[in-house]
Parts: sequence; structure tokens; C-alpha cells
Amino acid sequence: MVEAYCVKCKEKRDMKDPKKVTMKNGKNATQGICPVCGTKMFKIGG
Repeated sequence: MVEAYCVKCKEKRDMKDPKKVTMKNGKNATQGICPVCGTKMFKIGG
């Protein structure tokens, strides 16, 4: 599981359904959903 910070919950949580994405500047990132509140989570790098 990928751990990221949830802005809405204000805590670090494991992402639900993490997906690897590439940002506009070419860097890698991971995007997923918070399992508690359902907000999108985003982690740069990796």
C-alpha cells in the first residue's frame, strides 16, 4: 500500500486504488482515494 497525506482528514493514510500517473512536467506520481472520506490523494515521486 502507498501512504499519503489526506488534506481533508489531516492524517497520513494508505491509499485505496493507487495508480501511477505522470505529471505535465514528466515526473512520476501516485494518485488514489482516501479510504475514510473518499477524497482524492496525491503523492509526488516514486
